[in-house]
Amino acid sequence: MNTCPITYLPCEATYSEKGLKQISPKLTNLNPLDYTAEDLRYEASVRASKISIQGVQPKLSAVISLKEEKFNIVDIHGKYILKPQHHIFKQVPENEDLSMKLAALSGIEVPLHGLVYSKDGSLTYFIKRFDRLGRNKKVAVEDFAQLAGLSRETKYNYTIEKLIGLVDTYCTFPVIEKAKLYNRIIFNFLIGNEDMHLKNYSIIIKESKAELSPGYDFLNTTILLKGDIEETALKLKGKNKNMNRELLVDYLGAERMNLASKIIDNILSNFSFRKTDYEKMIGASFLSDKNKEKYKLLIDRRFSVLYL
Repeated sequence: MNTCPITYLPCEATYSEKGLKQISPKLTNLNPLDYTAEDLRYEASVRASKISIQGVQPKLSAVISLKEEKFNIVDIHGKYILKPQHHIFKQVPENEDLSMKLAALSGIEVPLHGLVYSKDGSLTYFIKRFDRLGRNKKVAVEDFAQLAGLSRETKYNYTIEKLIGLVDTYCTFPVIEKAKLYNRIIFNFLIGNEDMHLKNYSIIIKESKAELSPGYDFLNTTILLKGDIEETALKLKGKNKNMNRELLVDYLGAERMNLASKIIDNILSNFSFRKTDYEKMIGASFLSDKNKEKYKLLIDRRFSVLYL
């Protein structure tokens, strides 16, 4: 019995029927990518100037071909983003896919995503673009770096407190969006994602309403990195490590975001309730046994910090 790399469900074939249908109701099979992991990294480097998605991880734009039953790499009008294996950090696609699934368990809206096999047997992460509709229509999306007047080079030069101001200024219903933002900040602390800089938050315009975009780029960076690492990319009360319940709950949630105690309690209770589901999802993931154990240990520590 196999495990579907899209849904983590057991299946007889490489992919489960449910996973394939999530991509398209007409899809009955998914062939491997026509590239090795090394090929994909090369393609990402030579095509980098042709697509609008940049960052440390190699990325490619793709569409799904129902006729060929596979993802094809394109320069324009892509509907999906592909992220192959990193040349230095191990199992980044598996890590990101798991982290995004944990986000969905936590009530965070995320796009369709999963893992697809390359021709060398390696796994590549895919995610459907939420800034595209129909054939070629673009959806209005601005990341927080753009809203703050900062660039890719200065995306860390901000604070979590200032994020709240951007939500107040640009979102149609800021109280609702601040609760969603708080949920994401707590989630990223719990999974060890200390790289949530300004470009990893966005506002999307849908039906004349400005709100937080679906979540993306969730990754347990703590288990990837060595040495004295930070716990958050953007400082909170002048700090980016040694986070605790007083800072994250009393100061951030209650004092700075001015969230009702019932809203904060509901968000924290949901994480506490989902801890067992987290552990099951980690166990079903495509991480190595060693990285699964690292992920679980980190979550245990972070849940303890917040008394969850």
